[in-house]
Amino acid sequence: MSWRRALKDTARSGIAVEKKRLEPLIAVRGAAGLAIVIALSLWLFGPAAAASSAFGAFQAAIATFQRSWRPRPELAIASGTSLAVSTFLGYLTISEEPLFLALLVVWTFAAGMSWAAGPTIGLIASSNVAIMLVTVTLPTSVAQAAGHAAMMIVGGLVQAALIVLFPVRRWGAHRDALADALAAEADYARRLRHDPVASFDPQPLMEARNAAAVTPRQARRRPAELHGARGIAERIRPVLASLADPAMGVPAEGHARDRVRELLASAAALLDAAAHAIRHGEPVAAPPAALATFRTPDTGSILTGAPYRAMTRLNTLLQDVVETAGGTPQEDTPHEGAPSGARGTAHSAENDGRSTPRPASTDLGARGTAHSAENDGRSTPRPAPTDPGARGTAHSAENDGPSTPGRAPTHLGARGTARPAPTTRTRPTFLALIPKALKAMRGELHRGSPITRHATRVSAVAATGYILGTWLPLGHGYWAPLTSVMVMRPDFSQTYSRAVARLAGTVIGVAVATGVVQAATPGTLQSGTLAVASAALMYLLMRTGQFATQACIAAYVVFLLGMGGEEWTQTVPERVLLTLMGGLLAMLAYAVYPAWETPRLRTRLADWLAAQGPYVAAVFGSYADPSVRDAPDVRGALLTARTARAAWHAAVARATAEPVRHRGLSRTAADDAEDALAQLGRVAMLLEAHLPERGATPVPPAARFADALRESTHKGAKAIRERRVPTWDAVREALDAWETEDTDKVVRNTATLVLDTLTELSEALDTAVPPMTLDGTAPEKPDGPRDPKDSATR
Repeated sequence: MSWRRALKDTARSGIAVEKKRLEPLIAVRGAAGLAIVIALSLWLFGPAAAASSAFGAFQAAIATFQRSWRPRPELAIASGTSLAVSTFLGYLTISEEPLFLALLVVWTFAAGMSWAAGPTIGLIASSNVAIMLVTVTLPTSVAQAAGHAAMMIVGGLVQAALIVLFPVRRWGAHRDALADALAAEADYARRLRHDPVASFDPQPLMEARNAAAVTPRQARRRPAELHGARGIAERIRPVLASLADPAMGVPAEGHARDRVRELLASAAALLDAAAHAIRHGEPVAAPPAALATFRTPDTGSILTGAPYRAMTRLNTLLQDVVETAGGTPQEDTPHEGAPSGARGTAHSAENDGRSTPRPASTDLGARGTAHSAENDGRSTPRPAPTDPGARGTAHSAENDGPSTPGRAPTHLGARGTARPAPTTRTRPTFLALIPKALKAMRGELHRGSPITRHATRVSAVAATGYILGTWLPLGHGYWAPLTSVMVMRPDFSQTYSRAVARLAGTVIGVAVATGVVQAATPGTLQSGTLAVASAALMYLLMRTGQFATQACIAAYVVFLLGMGGEEWTQTVPERVLLTLMGGLLAMLAYAVYPAWETPRLRTRLADWLAAQGPYVAAVFGSYADPSVRDAPDVRGALLTARTARAAWHAAVARATAEPVRHRGLSRTAADDAEDALAQLGRVAMLLEAHLPERGATPVPPAARFADALRESTHKGAKAIRERRVPTWDAVREALDAWETEDTDKVVRNTATLVLDTLTELSEALDTAVPPMTLDGTAPEKPDGPRDPKDSATR
């Protein structure tokens, strides 16, 4: 992309106003906290202290709007306290310009590095540095500076108290995250009706998993409907894909396909009903027609084998979702050829379509299949597992990472033994988060890190802007570094779009505020009231984009400083000019000392392959010896692969907006490689949907294939980083050796698909132009032409 087009796109993004759901009650609450602090400060200390303390309450309220699963009162208190410390230290050094400049460099570098700990911490730290540049100019003595700092802390405490006393949609963000995950799976089920190999973005599931991690205090107060539903949703996705995919046994057209479409539509309706109930805290209104679809008597004669097993498990999981979300679906009546409800009686897995019953499964997980692929059609019944974890362990989808015991009763594991109740993912307390944040910052402290380059840029620009602003005969020279710190981000597109939004919003906000001041000539109380109104409007429009936010902030600052005694003629002209200078410095700094994502795309792709390979290998390893207790952790490998996939997609999104030519990985090659790796994960997911129980027949060749796959993907990732094309000789040899043994054909055919997708990955990365033959055509690939049926079945 050219610089001209990149600047045009970022400018358009900066001034865009997005259509988002507004939250007026939260905006009113934040503005009320700001009004309380301003009124209290005016009464006790005067206008200058009121202006300073207002910044603390203002910033504390902004912190509570950030996308964070941490309790909002903690964010408000942390923001107000950190701003108070910054202001007091800044005032102690403001009289000595070299010392204050050194403090500014250290503070901005630390704020830049804090982005390694997450966007919420990074934004709070950057905003505190920017506001500190204003608040250090308001006190006139050390005692006043201490008083102003104390009032900033009070501002954070007031906002935190209002959040506790007047909660708005308590657990609303957590409910939305879980509901979005269920709604995404409902949409996936609908798309599978028309495209049996449709893709699925796991981002909503990842967000729901992040939301499921709670502090010990939150765990004691979390609503019951937020327990367990995410773990069930995680297991529904592969079952939906297995039911729809033609490769698993259902023809592309015919009576069986029509029945599958009906089941998928009913599953989507039930998932939507559960999502709506969780989002609004209401009982589930399960559509009767959707429930009746799974009770159709002739389903057992239409679907057989793997599709029937997938339908049975899907029915069970959907009933569990409805019950967990707050519904009480009716008990299914067992009948010939159709599965019963989650609490009724189901047919034996081995008696597919036969009449010998077994106890129904209540929570079928990755290993909770009703029967194994090896025993299809046999007649020996055995109890179905109820454990959602791997091989009967207590590791569920809810308890990755540190955990605390949940409140659910004890259940039976895969072998019928008692296992502990599902556990809850825990989030460290705010104080315990500090060592983790420091560790993350230390991990990014090296020359090649984008975070370190960002911290270097922002500290250099802040110092340069402060020096230039002080040197220019404009006064209030802190506006330039303030603007730079506020707009600079670790990536190109956000930095440039925010710079444009900052400048455009400042011009609009200052113009409106100046017009109001000139027309009304407000006094101290009126200026404070206008400042609160501007803040309330900013809180309301914060999620609609940077342009509206910056316009409201500009008006807020004009009114607030007017309350402190400054005339608009002292602030408006210089603010516009210095804002322009600060934005230009930020944009120039990124162009001179960039952290382009485009050259790192190969590394991101290699990381994804290195994470995807162990996940696929873990799935195959589970078939090698189902009786081994220390089998590979499929769940952990899947989460690692998802994280790598998300990092790849984020890198591609950033690289797309950069004015940089590709270096060895064109956009076409990147798209093809992404499709190949996504297909690799999907093939493994289909096999994961039918993982064997502990008593299933082992598949020894799967162990050799898993070892070869794990080693080859590790070497393949290294080859990609070194700009070489990966080869898969070891995987091909393991697959060839598998052909001589009479083992499970489903697993063997899936291994063939894995090799095909790896070959497609190599072809996508092989950008060398092949030599021409004598007749003017390109030679065939070493593996021969691809059978078009393979792609159709996948």
